[in-house]
Amino acid sequence: MIDNLHIKALSDIVGYENIYTDKAHLIAYSYDATRARFEPDCVIFPRDEKDVSDILHYCNKNALIIIPRGAGSGFTGGSLSIKGGIILAFEKHMNKILEIDMDNMVAVVQPGVINMDLQKSVEAKGLFYPPDPASEEHSTIGGNVSENAGGMRAAKYGITKDYVMALRAVLPSGEIIRAGKRTIKDVAGYNIAGILIASEGTLAVITEITVKLITKPKFTKTAFGVFPSVQHAMNAVYKTFANGITPVAMEFLDNLSIKAVEERFKKGLPTDAGAILITDVDAAAQNVLDEQMEKISEVFGLNGCSEFKIAKDEHEAKDLWFARRNCSQSITIYGSKKLNEDVTVPRSKLPELLDEIYEISKKYNLLIPCFGHTGDGNVHTNVMVDGSNEEQLKLGHKAIEEVFEAAIKLGGTLSGEHGIGISKAPFMRLAFTDAEMNLFRSIKKAFDPNNILNPYKMGLD
Repeated sequence: MIDNLHIKALSDIVGYENIYTDKAHLIAYSYDATRARFEPDCVIFPRDEKDVSDILHYCNKNALIIIPRGAGSGFTGGSLSIKGGIILAFEKHMNKILEIDMDNMVAVVQPGVINMDLQKSVEAKGLFYPPDPASEEHSTIGGNVSENAGGMRAAKYGITKDYVMALRAVLPSGEIIRAGKRTIKDVAGYNIAGILIASEGTLAVITEITVKLITKPKFTKTAFGVFPSVQHAMNAVYKTFANGITPVAMEFLDNLSIKAVEERFKKGLPTDAGAILITDVDAAAQNVLDEQMEKISEVFGLNGCSEFKIAKDEHEAKDLWFARRNCSQSITIYGSKKLNEDVTVPRSKLPELLDEIYEISKKYNLLIPCFGHTGDGNVHTNVMVDGSNEEQLKLGHKAIEEVFEAAIKLGGTLSGEHGIGISKAPFMRLAFTDAEMNLFRSIKKAFDPNNILNPYKMGLD
């Protein structure tokens, strides 16, 4: 617990109206999308960068834990106060788009800006910010940077790190640093911005983000393919890219996922299909768009696609995407608890990865519906269990560990976009050597020698 003297000192920094210790706030900031609950000792809403600096300086001096938090939409517990401490929340004050620079095609935002708000603001000016995590309607840019969030458009446009040009951040000591520049080229000094991206708030508190924008594509088109098996669909994915086509998105649902959506929503989905692929393409010219879609249809057909449908308009496109956007909530028909992970492998290894996952499913007699961003090799695996059955939970966690092992064996990674947090921390040993983990710890020590900033995360403690 933080004593009243500390609360008084912190109140002097931000004002009493921006610090809360009441039960309602502590509960509201005790959980994220993992649904695990750890109550903080207080919640502080900094008004500006100076507040952040003063708060960190005080906390560092007094060994008080600080946990930066965006919207709390993370899936790995990265913003949870697992041993108490202070939640530093940005949505109340530090939530402004500071600048949209049309000449240099960049935007400058505070960490509490909602992803979708940035997208809409720049699109109104004919520009485009591509990173689109599933939580885009409520997740913040600060959280996106801290987790290096991806999204459906990553297949063509990349992920958050590909758009971050510069950051302002506050070190645990309270010192303010700048990392990166607005310039396209910058090779002066170490890439500190690159180190802060995906650091999950363990190294510094990000207070300002400069992101690259691109021109908004003029034409888009959506299509939907039905395949007899997941393996046929996965072959179609990597062969599409190998044939020189780069779709904006290439998403899939396996048979279990298709059946779950159909049971919930009665959309007329092909429940006998092994898998479906949903893809978007875009271009600056209509003829280029048509050529891309024709080539995708050809590759799909050569890989067993039995039905290929192109959306005639935006309404039909939304209808084709419905299954994918509602998949996660639908698969809860298979169990009261889903152990949701997001492994990533090279695209050509997707058929092998899915084979291994289904063998693990048989081994533990647990359903594992899969869906996700196959355009960038990122598969969401969902081990479904009865949350009240301890034996099933143990088996589920064993299955998850074997899924991680399979992904790493195929040259993949523990996470494509969810991060590590506390959920995947025990599995870092599978992906990294002792030397690599010690290097991570050395970086943490250099930034945060007193270990006050979001400790007990990423397997570093």
